[in-house]
Amino acid sequence: MSGAVVKRRKGATPTNLRSRWSEQPKGNLISEAAEKHTADPPGEDEDGHRGPLKRFSAMWSSFRKGKRDRDKDPEPTEPPGPAAADGAVSRPHRYASGQYFFEYLVVVSLKKTKDGSSYEPQITYQFPKRDGMAKFQKEEEEKTLRAITLFCFPEGINWAPLTEYHSETFSFVLTEVDGSRRNGYCRRLLPGGKGARPPEAYCIISSMACFGLFSKILNEVEKRRQISMAMIYPFMQKLREAPFPAPGNTVEIKSFIPESGTEIISLTRPLDSWLEHVNFNTLFGCLTDSEVLLVFAATVLERRIVFIADELGTLSQVIHAVAALLYPFLWQHTMISIVPEILIDVVMAPTPYLLGVQKRLLDLVTDKSDLLVVDLSGDKTETFIASVGDEGSILPPKLEAEILEALSHREQTSTVEEMNRVVSEAFLHFFVKTVGHYGSYVKYGRGGGEGVFEKRSFYKAIDSKTTRHFVKKFIQTQTFDLFMQEVEQRQPGPQQGIFHQKILEYQEKKKKEKSKKH
Repeated sequence: MSGAVVKRRKGATPTNLRSRWSEQPKGNLISEAAEKHTADPPGEDEDGHRGPLKRFSAMWSSFRKGKRDRDKDPEPTEPPGPAAADGAVSRPHRYASGQYFFEYLVVVSLKKTKDGSSYEPQITYQFPKRDGMAKFQKEEEEKTLRAITLFCFPEGINWAPLTEYHSETFSFVLTEVDGSRRNGYCRRLLPGGKGARPPEAYCIISSMACFGLFSKILNEVEKRRQISMAMIYPFMQKLREAPFPAPGNTVEIKSFIPESGTEIISLTRPLDSWLEHVNFNTLFGCLTDSEVLLVFAATVLERRIVFIADELGTLSQVIHAVAALLYPFLWQHTMISIVPEILIDVVMAPTPYLLGVQKRLLDLVTDKSDLLVVDLSGDKTETFIASVGDEGSILPPKLEAEILEALSHREQTSTVEEMNRVVSEAFLHFFVKTVGHYGSYVKYGRGGGEGVFEKRSFYKAIDSKTTRHFVKKFIQTQTFDLFMQEVEQRQPGPQQGIFHQKILEYQEKKKKEKSKKH
């Protein structure tokens, strides 16, 4: 994924001191739920409807209309961005045009409620502080901050002081109604001190989706927090001034730590930028290869899928990994990697979703009809708690066997990046072989304008009966439909990107095989 290499120079003096995958809209459902969470216990609205579900249903169609985020091309084509600001060490590298690392860093602490009976999450540190905002901007920021506290501590108010707590890192996505997305990267741990105390969370909000890189940044934040809260500010200020690197490139941040001197922290984005928010290790650690294929089959046909686990990091990593298996297609429906307890009624929604639910809330998932419930926990007795029953017959058997064969090669990889590439290409080749011929069935008129996709001719051109049966179902999904809408809007001619590259390689291979037969 990404790496952070720290070089220390003893005694040195300090220098002058934004998915692809969509979750809940931050400014409506989530913020309203956050207000309800902090003001009243979960209950029913005056008209007897469950509050979160009612708001969720009302919001469902509006956030589905959001614009699509398809700016992540694996080949970095961005022009050089702004020069590195003071505190970022210049070297010959390129930047993602106009993009910077983050919008906010907040520390969310659990504070006792007024009656002392429980705890509620509150923001105790925020960088940067926004001054001089208009009233509506201030209101929007407050909604965002309330939503952040809800996702940092989705368990609700049932906390007690602890003497031991296993640090965990996880992520979530806040999606505006217009489709713009911001990623939340969280680290929860027990703060320094003596005796029992509640955990706290550090959360970075950024428009950039790069889980591995931000995990490294959170390591640096945590290290400075252990010294003093005041040590966080200089590091985050330097980071905020530094431009976000383009795929495959590096930015270096100078940061001073007492008794260690000035550190140069190197932050590198992976070259395979469409995989930088993903680590497939967790997915394949929780499920067998065959089980992953069953989940993939249900995902491709846009089913309702709930993932169950104890750890927040497991839920967020697995759901993002499952969504990444669809590349070059995008999951077009609701995806909430960690469902806050106050929003558990979202599982009753009738439309497709990918949801992460903590295992202690499993009993609240009461209606399991037409639902795939996947247990990711280590002590599970069965992986699929509920299923439709046809998941094993969705994919063409021959292509399913080819995916399994390709996945077996990941055992030979030595790095996360190599393993991610092997896994992604196994599923990418599946789409190349099933729908990779789509370009031949987009017809353009002589006068220009948009192309027209000849759907019927497209799937009838497939020789294999089982593949044709699968494709006939897949082309009815919103995932495929929106992909083709974008294709129709492009100008005819050669296309760029890893998917088109693999299509050309496959077509060339078929031509050579055909010529050998003759």
